[in-house]
Amino acid sequence: MGTINSEKKITIGDIADALGVSKTTVSRAISGKGRIGGETRDKIMQYIEEHNYRPNVIAKGLATSRTYNIGLTMPGDYDLIDLPFFQKCMMGVSEMASSMDYDVIISMVSANDISQLERMINNHKVDGIILTRTLVSDPPAEFLKEHDIPFVAIGTSSDKQITQIDNDHRGACKELTSILLSRGVGKMALIGGNRSHVVTQKRLQGYFDAFVDRGMTVDNDLIYLDIESKIMTDKIVEELLDKKVECILCMDDSICRNVLNKLKKSQIRVPQDVKIASFYNSSMLENNIPAITSLQFDVMRLGVVSCRLLLEKLEGKEVPQRTLLGYEVSMKESTQV
Repeated sequence: MGTINSEKKITIGDIADALGVSKTTVSRAISGKGRIGGETRDKIMQYIEEHNYRPNVIAKGLATSRTYNIGLTMPGDYDLIDLPFFQKCMMGVSEMASSMDYDVIISMVSANDISQLERMINNHKVDGIILTRTLVSDPPAEFLKEHDIPFVAIGTSSDKQITQIDNDHRGACKELTSILLSRGVGKMALIGGNRSHVVTQKRLQGYFDAFVDRGMTVDNDLIYLDIESKIMTDKIVEELLDKKVECILCMDDSICRNVLNKLKKSQIRVPQDVKIASFYNSSMLENNIPAITSLQFDVMRLGVVSCRLLLEKLEGKEVPQRTLLGYEVSMKESTQV
């Protein structure tokens, strides 16, 4: 049996020469595919371990018919204020992918344009996809299903065929709303974003759940959805002040920031004149005075776990159809009674 210098970066050819076998045999042992005797496979794998052999990505790809790339879709219609969420997701995905020798390719998609995703799949650029948003009507997910591409969705879907990971938005919003109701907060309004986003629907369901559990009726005239601009928010806040609401619940940090700015300009005090809470916290609310009652989620972990689930699927392992991560209710000065 030949020997090689363990300090040198070794190749499949070096391993084949040292063990007196063919390169094809070594490649089969590494990929786990093709016919090869158990004793020979064990000998090759032991040698690889002893000499700390790490095949380069191109060689691994040729051996296993993989690209060692995964695709990460970003919504093409996101606002700048949404960027921190998607950045943290991307950081989590990249951290997990890198640890498993995978690279990440970014693709921009929207409900009306999935051409970048289609090109990525048609050109065989990736082994699987992570979707960072779910939609009530979801063209990216449908495309991936039609082409039998392994994928994981960050978000919630009613489609049981989709592997999903999400924060428990419904449970979190229910708990925060319930706490406020239990503290005697009466006339409560809710301002939310795009109703075509599943997360909006989940947050709305949690809000309703809290009222149902307490045998209370929701005032639908105090629920505003599809509010995606400062001008719209300002107008609604004026209406709510005229209606003498006691509390304004905001579905996300962006809406909450706009509400707070409008109240400040109108010289309305928080919480003395009106209470404020957000169903999502971020850096844009952290330094507000008074501190804002909100829901805390570990967004980076969403990315880490979504990538782990996708890599397990690529290895042929069984993964849970739906994974829910936890949350923290942070009660602060903005809702003090």
